[in-house]
Amino acid sequence: MSAIFILIVSSVGSAVGWWIGDFFGLAWALILSFVGSVYGFYLGWKINRDHFE
Repeated sequence: MSAIFILIVSSVGSAVGWWIGDFFGLAWALILSFVGSVYGFYLGWKINRDHFE
């Protein structure tokens, strides 16, 4: 269950990063999508560790 939660939060972070980066061009969208995905992975892992285990 924790992997699914982390995947969902990471995907949302990636989508938000892509949406913000799309205003500045394709390269920025790719970079911010990656950053959002990594931050979402960390945030999902931390929330899962603190609240669900």
